[in-house]
Amino acid sequence: MQTGPHAFDTTRDSDGSTLRLLSYNIQLGIAYTRYHHYLTRSWRHVLPFHGRQGNLDSIARFIDDFDIVALQEADAGSMRSDYVNQVEYLAQSAGFDNWYVQTNRDLGNIAKHSLGLLSRPRPSEVAGYRLPGRIPGRGVMLARYRCGDSSLLVGIAHLSLGIRARRLQLAYLARQVSLHEHVILMGDFNCRIDSVEFQALLNDTHLCSPERELNTFPSWLPKRGLDHILVTPELVVERAHVYALAYSDHLPIALEIRLPEQLTLDVGSPRRSFEMVARHV
Repeated sequence: MQTGPHAFDTTRDSDGSTLRLLSYNIQLGIAYTRYHHYLTRSWRHVLPFHGRQGNLDSIARFIDDFDIVALQEADAGSMRSDYVNQVEYLAQSAGFDNWYVQTNRDLGNIAKHSLGLLSRPRPSEVAGYRLPGRIPGRGVMLARYRCGDSSLLVGIAHLSLGIRARRLQLAYLARQVSLHEHVILMGDFNCRIDSVEFQALLNDTHLCSPERELNTFPSWLPKRGLDHILVTPELVVERAHVYALAYSDHLPIALEIRLPEQLTLDVGSPRRSFEMVARHV
C-alpha cells in the first residue's frame, strides 16, 4: 500500500475492477497556511472574496483523475459563495456525470453547509440522513451502486467536534453499514484512528482502516489524521495517499481499491461529454 509522497500512477486497468476514491474537506474553497488564518481569514466563511473561484478551479483540476469524490464543507449556493453551488461547479469543471448535494445546515442566503458526492459510475440510489447530536447540522449521504445481485454502499459523513456527539454518530453509522456486505465510508471524522469512538466503529463493523494513520490536518503542518476512507475486507486497498495541497485547512486523502469480480462498475473516461444528473438529497 502506497503511503509515501508519490501520486497514483497515470496508467491503470480500464476494466472497471478498480476505483480511485478521494475524500476532501474543501473548507468552502478557503486556503489556510498558518494557524493565525483562523482569525484573520475567518470573515471568508461569511462573505465572498476574490480568490475563492481560483481555488475551486485548482481543486477541480486535481479531482478529475478520481472516480468517486466525497466533499465536506462545501456551500450549496449562498451569499458567501457568490451563490455558486460548489458541488455542482466542481462536478461540471472536472467532468463528473453524476453529482449530489446534501445540505445539513441551511441558513438561507447566508450559508448552506453541505456534503457533496461526485461520481463517474452512476449510483442506483442516493439518500441523505441527519446524524444525531445536541447541535443539529451534521449528516451522512449514502449511495448504492448495484451490479447484478451485488451492490456497493458508499457513505460520506462529516462528524461533530464533540466526543459525545461523535460517539452517537459513529454508532448510527455502524448500524447503517452493518446491513451491507461491501461498504466504503469516507469523510471528515474529526477524530483519529486511535480514539475510543473510532475504535468502537471498527469493532462494531467489518470496516478496515489503512495500516497506519495518514495525517491530514492542519494542511500546512499535518499532525493529525482526521479524514478517513474505510472499506470492508473484500475491497482490496492497493494504494493510499495524502496529497500536500494548500487549497483548504485539510489535506485530501485518496485510496485506490480493487473490487471483487461481482462488483465491476463502469467508471467511464474522465472529461467525456455527459448529461448531468443532479439531486439534492
